[in-house]
Amino acid sequence: MKTFSAVTAAHVDRLLADVTELLGRQLPPKAVRALRTVPRHLFLPDRLWLRDDEGGYQPCGRWANPDEWLTAAYTDIPLVTRFTDGLPSSSASMPSMVLRTLLLAGIGDTASETGPRSVLELGTGTGFNAALLCAILGDDAVSTIELDPLLAAQGERNLKAAGFAPAVSCGDAAAGWQPGAPYERVIATFSVDQVPPAWVEQTVAGGRIVTPWTSAWCRYGTLELTPGQDGAAHGRFHAFASFMPMRRACRDTAGSATASAQHKGVTRLSPWLVAGGDLDAEFHLGLAVPGASFAWDTSGEHAPTRLHIADETTPSWAAVDHDGHSADHFTVTQAGPRLLWDEITAGYTHWEALGRPRIGQYRLSVDAAGVHTVQVETGCGRSGITLPGEPG
Repeated sequence: MKTFSAVTAAHVDRLLADVTELLGRQLPPKAVRALRTVPRHLFLPDRLWLRDDEGGYQPCGRWANPDEWLTAAYTDIPLVTRFTDGLPSSSASMPSMVLRTLLLAGIGDTASETGPRSVLELGTGTGFNAALLCAILGDDAVSTIELDPLLAAQGERNLKAAGFAPAVSCGDAAAGWQPGAPYERVIATFSVDQVPPAWVEQTVAGGRIVTPWTSAWCRYGTLELTPGQDGAAHGRFHAFASFMPMRRACRDTAGSATASAQHKGVTRLSPWLVAGGDLDAEFHLGLAVPGASFAWDTSGEHAPTRLHIADETTPSWAAVDHDGHSADHFTVTQAGPRLLWDEITAGYTHWEALGRPRIGQYRLSVDAAGVHTVQVETGCGRSGITLPGEPG
């Protein structure tokens, strides 16, 4: 049987070339050394799930098909490592996205001789990201926390097998990790739609928080945030990364399934404009219409094509139907306390009025009370959006 150590070097060379090409820049020497030092295959389970050509997943076993498994381990793709209730619930992120996040946090770049002296990683997962941190900064500088006790234990075993020993803890990452605070860097390996107050409180003034961002409408973007002396934090969004959302120990967001009157009408706003893959538009709508999510229905049960919109916390819903012919009008049905399509239309109209800003034009401020305010930088100044809801 083929030994993995005998073929790793060639795979790492290819992975480095792929990562460099995707990032469009040469990696700093510290990042290159880290990627060569940390054997990614030691941080992966014996079974992975790989994307197939039909949008689903196929299992790939380490011992049943070692060539395919090892190739996947050293390919710059996300690898699903766990399913829960039939859906992916844990994954090994793309190495390029991991490194891009670390560089955004000022870890492993050429601008710093020593790097931060204390880093909190939120979401240990397989341990690969923590291992890169240890390879760059040293074990003593790294703390990592994981909600799932089984994942925390496995991640710690993986780290030990690879020769790294950061402080691994089990707990809810939304609370940070007070025993090791304060931190110069806080880095999340999952996405959030609100910055938990503990993250700001446990980061030193002038430090940096880096986390993938999500909304019910658009799971995309990365937030870079710097706390100040006054307890507030300010930063901006960057147009990269799509990560799984933060898992919570206990959270009930189910709305009441009560019946409500339906409102029918016609719209000239194409559903493809708001949910057809324009990430700049979808990112804005995720901020402007919180809680709204969408799904496409092409089964033909209701219409040739339907965009179904739902609300996370209320029984509100909307359906936008295309009859398969008309390109300039669509039938709309709405129900519930929120008229979701009206909100989507208003949000899209506002985005157009702002000049169709890109994700990098959005800045976020979190005040000492935890209120989130987004400012959109345009040629005419700034426009604000206050995000509702409780942090985290």
